[in-house]
Amino acid sequence: MRVAQFREFGGLGALRVEDVPEPSAGPGEAVIRVEAVGLNFFDTLVLRNEYQITPPLPFSPGAEIAGVVESVGSGVIEFLPGQRVVAFIGGNGAREKIVTKARNLIPIPDGVGDEVAAGIPVAYGTAFHALQDRAQLKPQESIAVLGAAGGAGLAAVELAKLMGARVIAVASSDNKLALAVAHGADEGINYTDTDLKAALKSRTGGKGVDVVYDCVGGSHAEPALRATAWEGRYLVLGFASGTIPRIALNLVLLKGCSIVGVFWTSFVERNPEKHRANTIELLKWCEEGRITPHIHGTFSLAETGSALSLIETRKVTGKVIVKPQV
Repeated sequence: MRVAQFREFGGLGALRVEDVPEPSAGPGEAVIRVEAVGLNFFDTLVLRNEYQITPPLPFSPGAEIAGVVESVGSGVIEFLPGQRVVAFIGGNGAREKIVTKARNLIPIPDGVGDEVAAGIPVAYGTAFHALQDRAQLKPQESIAVLGAAGGAGLAAVELAKLMGARVIAVASSDNKLALAVAHGADEGINYTDTDLKAALKSRTGGKGVDVVYDCVGGSHAEPALRATAWEGRYLVLGFASGTIPRIALNLVLLKGCSIVGVFWTSFVERNPEKHRANTIELLKWCEEGRITPHIHGTFSLAETGSALSLIETRKVTGKVIVKPQV
C-alpha cells in the first residue's frame, strides 16, 4: 500500500511516497479505501513541526478524507463495505487506505462527489462553527472575510451569504476577488493597493463591519480590527501569512468588541455530536446546490508535495485534493 509520509520534520523536502503494510480494522474501526484527500494550510506547518500539535512519526498530511468502506471491525453495525463516507481524521490521510474509528465516519449523499466531499469537513466545518457558534452571525450584519479566495475564505464567503449577511471579500488580487464575488461576496477589497481600515469603514457607511473572519493574520489584522463596528466580533482562525499579530488591547476596549478564538479541531474533540450534525447539514446543502466548493486542482499521491507547495506559497484558490488511487 502506498503512502505519502515524512519521517522527520523537514518541510516539503522530507515528504516521500513509500510502501507500507495494509491496515486491518480492529473493534469499532473501519478500513477505508481513500478516493480523495483534502489538503490544508496547516499540513505545511505540521511538516515543519510548527503546528499546535506535534504528531508521532512517520506521519502523512491530509486530515479529511472521502472514500469507500472496505471492511469493518467487530461491533460496527452502522456502516457496511461498499458504503461511501467522509471523515475528519486529523492526519495520515494521504494513503491508499486508512483505518479509523467508525464514529468518525459520515455517509456521503449520492449527489455529492468524493472530491467535493473531501473538501467539506475542515474549511466548511470551520466556517460554519465560526459563523454560527462563535460569531452568532445574524442576517443583515456585515462581515469582512480576509483571505477570501482560499479554501477557508471561500467557505466563509458562501456560508455567510447563505446566512443572510452582507459579505465583503478581502484578498490580494482582483482575480481572487472576482472568484469570491462569484461565490456570493457582495463586493471586494484588494488590500495590496488600498487602506484596509478606510475601505472597510467606507463600505459600511462609517459604521465598521460587524464581524471579521481572519485566517491570515499578519499586518492586516490590526487595520481590520480598527474597522470593526461597536460590539463587533473579530474571529481568529489562523495565520496563513506566517506572522502572528500583536494587538493593542485598548482597541478592544474602545470599540466594545470581542476577539473570538476559533479552534475547530478542539471543538471537534470536545463536541463530536455537534460537529457531526454540522457536517451532515453542510453535505445536505452541497447536495442541494446551496454551497458549491471550488476545487483548485486534483493531484496524484506522488504529487502531494507539489500540491502542498502551491498551498504554502499561497497560489491556491479554493481546495486542493489528492487522489491516492492515482
